[in-house]
Amino acid sequence: MDIDIYDFDKTIVPFDSGSLFSGYCILHYPYLVLLLPIAVPVLLVAMLLMRAKIISFTSFKKICFMFVPFIPLERAVKGFWNRHEKEVHKWFYDRKRYAVVISASPDFLLKEIQDRLGFEKLICTRHSRKTGAIVGENCRGKEKVRRLYEEYDKDSINVIDVYSDSIYHDKPIFSLGQNCYHIVKGEKVPFKFDEVYKD
Repeated sequence: MDIDIYDFDKTIVPFDSGSLFSGYCILHYPYLVLLLPIAVPVLLVAMLLMRAKIISFTSFKKICFMFVPFIPLERAVKGFWNRHEKEVHKWFYDRKRYAVVISASPDFLLKEIQDRLGFEKLICTRHSRKTGAIVGENCRGKEKVRRLYEEYDKDSINVIDVYSDSIYHDKPIFSLGQNCYHIVKGEKVPFKFDEVYKD
């Protein structure tokens, strides 16, 4: 089966959906500011520990959505995409092959936009809808490829095009494609894998 692989944040949309959703929730559920005296110090300490490589990025991200138990999640997600769906890049609607979107963003946030856009497969970071915490590993880097092959037998798929805004983080998925596209300010910029990754 021929497939195309897409990153999501800053690729299909021009923003980081998880961060923007957090801001949306603070605006629409202002009582969340009561959590800030606890949340901000915890996040700062976790960020310092991550930068010092004492904890992993996945461990850090486990606490980023700790506000989820305090909001009506389904309603918040629908409201968020009602506001931001129009920002999906127009070229994504012209896809011609089976589309696999692989993202580090939360499943509870991206499932709604998958339903709206109608793309075939979504692979993203699993989160608990009750606590907001990551379940398993953060879906980025090499984990994206591992999760892809968890869903599909390696010999059953043929990756044609790969799209991502991140040359640095998405080398593993770019390595799978026949054609690579770096998304820069919403535009598709083709490049040769061997010319960019010379090691």
